[in-house]
Amino acid sequence: MIRPVELIQRKRDGGELTPEEVNELMLGYARDEIPDYQLAALCMAIFFRGLTSSETYAMTEAMIATGETVDLRAALGRKVVDKHSTGGVGDKTSIAVGPIVAACGVPFAKMSGRGLGHTGGTLDKLESIPGFRVELSTDEFVAQVREAGMAIIGASANLVPADKKLYALRDVTATVDNYSLIAASIMSKKIAGGAEAIVIDAKVGDGAFMKSVEDARALAEAMLDLAHRADREVVCLLTDMNRPLGRAVGNSLEIREAIATVRGEGPADFLELVLEACSHLLAVSDLHVDREEGRDMAARAIADGSALAAYERWIRAQGGNPDEGALPTAPIVKELTADRGGYVAELGAVAVGLAALHLGAGRQTKDDSIDHSVGIVCLSKPGDQVAQGEALAEIHAATQADAEEAARELRAAYILADEAPPRRSVVLDVIA
Repeated sequence: MIRPVELIQRKRDGGELTPEEVNELMLGYARDEIPDYQLAALCMAIFFRGLTSSETYAMTEAMIATGETVDLRAALGRKVVDKHSTGGVGDKTSIAVGPIVAACGVPFAKMSGRGLGHTGGTLDKLESIPGFRVELSTDEFVAQVREAGMAIIGASANLVPADKKLYALRDVTATVDNYSLIAASIMSKKIAGGAEAIVIDAKVGDGAFMKSVEDARALAEAMLDLAHRADREVVCLLTDMNRPLGRAVGNSLEIREAIATVRGEGPADFLELVLEACSHLLAVSDLHVDREEGRDMAARAIADGSALAAYERWIRAQGGNPDEGALPTAPIVKELTADRGGYVAELGAVAVGLAALHLGAGRQTKDDSIDHSVGIVCLSKPGDQVAQGEALAEIHAATQADAEEAARELRAAYILADEAPPRRSVVLDVIA
């Protein structure tokens, strides 16, 4: 029988915990046999002292062991792929990537989450679609991937329950910012969810948790180590979140942009990331293609309409109406215009995300309700030239007062200059 106080003291003093000790800790915590205050103390000790790679893997395995797992390989007889993002403003990537990959003949299965604060959640966006079901049983999940080629659902309450408790505790004890704990949290859910090959999009910059490429690379390397130990294939993309991704920020608006992208009409930066993610997912699938072949396959699926057909098949399979006209629309649409001519030099991701949040597109607490119709469309992005009086953005709001307040916030997010800024790729690095 372990004594938590001894393990806390050992970690506080820089010692190492054994896999058996970590496993007992997590099982005891999941069963409410170990109180929050002791796990909070351990998290703070880990925050300052860190975990070794062996301890991080032990933590990952221990959290998986507290709940159920899904064996997609056994159920489908195929290698299944998945994509995860660390969260950003306007990030609707999985909603476009999944249908493209499925159209190329590779099963795509994702358990996703909801948004909190200025970053949107994939499930919240999908719930913009009338009738769409995010809660599927494991059997329904597997059957849909088999029949429709893909599924994106909410994670089961029985999947890695210790992680849910531990993440909530870290959130209120200022111990979220630890690479080992973040990596263990992400990878435990991905491994338990059954995917064998995963592309992880690690966001970097103003609108992301990680502010520097160095921080993102450290997290990526921790996840790659866990993947190697768990016999999973992982590719990490480090991507720019100093500006919103694409043009749309807000749930139904982002669904529209995802549809436009699988139809071949999406914004350039968003399409760049979608094709990059697809190329890596197809390269780690069981199709035995390289990255360039995968990119070509993804581009053809968009061009020939099979990606759009896969999107519509997926949405119908989960009870939704794939018709873009069925998506909710806001009653007020207000343009924000440029007060001078020039080039858009910067567009702050956090400022745009917060403006959308204040319109009602996101949650400030986990119990807040969401207005799926509201949000912002950034008509002008960094590098675009604008004339005085030209529209910079559209604000989709529930009331005129909300639109006016969002316009004030959004104006501060735009910085105009006399010269065009240097072009930046949305993909900063690839670590595999």
